[in-house]
Amino acid sequence: MSNLTEGEGKTYLSSDTTCKGVGSSSVLADVHTPEFLNTIRASGLPNHSLTLKVGSPVMLMRNIDHSLGLCNGTRLVVTRLGNHVVEGSILAGPNAGTKVLIARMTITPSDPRLPFKFNRRQFPLMLSYAMTINKSQGQTLSNVGLILKKPVFVHGQLYVAASRVSQPDGLKILVCDESKQDCNSTTNVVYKEVFNNL
Repeated sequence: MSNLTEGEGKTYLSSDTTCKGVGSSSVLADVHTPEFLNTIRASGLPNHSLTLKVGSPVMLMRNIDHSLGLCNGTRLVVTRLGNHVVEGSILAGPNAGTKVLIARMTITPSDPRLPFKFNRRQFPLMLSYAMTINKSQGQTLSNVGLILKKPVFVHGQLYVAASRVSQPDGLKILVCDESKQDCNSTTNVVYKEVFNNL
């Protein structure tokens, strides 16, 4: 998708370091080299290499300024690429159209699968041509395309996804089964017990 956006891209590389006090022995220092740390991908952690273009849609991965609406999940479109900051325009919400500057942040992943701690200094952004249903909650969009490769297994999740769109004709849903054949229906999970005490 990024190739469809005109203009020249700029690639930002992160600075990765192990946390002080962790891996201070020379053996661990040899294993946790910057090159090794650069390869780590974890949930909530921006990638080591981030290539952006003016006009690219991005999503914020950290809470920065609640009063401006710069929270985890806020969508922006890149308007200018600097050496030390990225300028973006907020796409939705009460602050839509507001231009903001995003600087690099030091982020320590909290993934329990990592047996050591390290810091990644990078812009808290990720390209956002698509998003999960959970990330879309609270957003209003003019066009929504849902790809349902398997049934939505959480109560009310299909409703959340379909209700993000402001106009019914802006909603497109693709339902396919395990053999990737198009289908006409999917399972909408609703636990009736939820409504018992209303």
